[in-house]
Amino acid sequence: MTRIARLSNDLINKIAAGEVVERPASVVKELVENSIDAGARTVQVSLEGGGLQRIVISDDGHGMGREDAVLCLERHATSKLRELDDLQNLVSKGFRGEALPAIAAVSRFSLHTAEPGAEVGTRVTVEGGGPPQVEDAPPRPGTVMTVEDLFYNTPARLKFMRRGETELKHVEEAVIRIALAHPEVSFLIEHEGLPLFTSPACEADPTERIAAALGADVHPHLFPVEERRLGVSVTGYIASPEYTLPTARGIYTFVNHRYVRDRGLISSIQRAYQEYLPSGRQPLVVLFLEVDPHTVDVNVHPQKLEVRFSDSRGVYDAVLAAIVRTLRASPWLGAAPQEADPKRQAAHYAQAVERFLTRAQEAAWGTPMPLPTAADAPSSGVSSRGPGTPPLPVPVGRAPAFGLALPQLNEAPPPGYFGALRPMGVLGDRFQVCEGPGGTLVVLDRHAALERARLMDFHRLLEEGRGPAPSLFGTTVDVPLPVARALMGGRDALARLGLDVEPFGGTSFALKSVPPGLESADPRALLEALSHALPPPGASLDAVGLAEALRVMACHAAQSVADRLTDAQLRALLGELDQADFHPTCRHGTVVVLEMPLLELERRAR
Repeated sequence: MTRIARLSNDLINKIAAGEVVERPASVVKELVENSIDAGARTVQVSLEGGGLQRIVISDDGHGMGREDAVLCLERHATSKLRELDDLQNLVSKGFRGEALPAIAAVSRFSLHTAEPGAEVGTRVTVEGGGPPQVEDAPPRPGTVMTVEDLFYNTPARLKFMRRGETELKHVEEAVIRIALAHPEVSFLIEHEGLPLFTSPACEADPTERIAAALGADVHPHLFPVEERRLGVSVTGYIASPEYTLPTARGIYTFVNHRYVRDRGLISSIQRAYQEYLPSGRQPLVVLFLEVDPHTVDVNVHPQKLEVRFSDSRGVYDAVLAAIVRTLRASPWLGAAPQEADPKRQAAHYAQAVERFLTRAQEAAWGTPMPLPTAADAPSSGVSSRGPGTPPLPVPVGRAPAFGLALPQLNEAPPPGYFGALRPMGVLGDRFQVCEGPGGTLVVLDRHAALERARLMDFHRLLEEGRGPAPSLFGTTVDVPLPVARALMGGRDALARLGLDVEPFGGTSFALKSVPPGLESADPRALLEALSHALPPPGASLDAVGLAEALRVMACHAAQSVADRLTDAQLRALLGELDQADFHPTCRHGTVVVLEMPLLELERRAR
């Protein structure tokens, strides 16, 4: 009896899946690459449960007939190779014919496709590597591939999957790598109906794709590189040395439009930058290498992430020369602007000034410089602006970029920032829309702005220690018993804050005087809020001990007038903000809720 046996096709496919299908990102990569090979101009990726529950890839490629739709699910069946010589002249993404059967072996897989002009389409369904079920389907352009319950029949592999957020980041990165190589194709990734990455075709300007994929704030830092030598062409874009990252994950290299991670290429890029970057920082580079397919072997890695060059030294030297030439020219220091439009130039200048001021402030405070990549965004909900202040809305996995107010702008705005704004209108009775330098769109929270200005006023009154001033203001307020007790015990603190409060029998109080700015506030709501914010008996009645009470007063002062500012009052408020100290925390600390440069508005309008 023989001890060696032939493995079943089902087992063979599951073993192959262990190499090809590592996680949901591997599935998305293989299927999107199939769409590109099929000539798709639009690719949509829809996910559920981080990709483990459901993955749907839709494209507008040339589709397949019924025979090909069934045959593509057989192992080593492919349209990209016919004979051995074809392996030496590959121009497609895939070529082994392993991906689809491997994916179908560890999921519930379906494929819906039709050839152009067909009257009937085809739907093929495979569950866990079982026999394909074929049926008629409505004809549709291109192909839709659906993968559900990934690894449902391989629990050992499923056990090692990460959290949904982690898997989503890997999926997004997989699509971004393909998107960078194909600016002529439109891409959309969405998770449970929410878009993660959207980029229309931009073949005429690849920098638009780079900005969409890696962060819009890199756009003004990008400069082209080019080097052409016998057998190798190097093109792409590099970021100026002022835009750096803490890791090498911003280095993207492509060989014949295939993303690769080659140590020699990365080393050449790092050598080119070694005289320009501080220790511990890495560049952002997107390079495209075109070489004769006969001189590169792409069949050396299960996931095709590595290649082998027949003349690696020549390739590495070309990459080094391309980057060094651009770095030595230093176009970011004095090159003529590409656009003659003065508003566009002003937008570039405004962005550069803001980045410089932000980095200078951070350097003075000893904090790290801003990191512009997706992975560097804060993952927790804890705000650096102090307790009680909600964090800025940062998309999952992305750092603040165009369209979001930088945290530093609400902590230490540049001198004269608010005075330079031109008010344009009010949105939703709360948000002040303004035009900033260079056509920048700036949206302010009027309540937060007033709150910041009034907080400074109340701090100033406290420092002067003048106490309640005589006033024509006077009213009687009836409050609940716990509030009355707190007010009785905190009369000294209230007096320090500029409020003259006296008992008026029972749980009623006479509010005889309030500081300027609180005349229009609701007296009952103000006293009730202050009763919870007053310091305990014996606490110091200074700016520290009364900090929460000052914040309450500022909030109520802003609430009473925020919706009825005149133009003159608004201009005066902007001037006050330029003089304000943004270090003390407010209940509503986000004055600048959105800032979008003109360049980004122009980009989105295309």
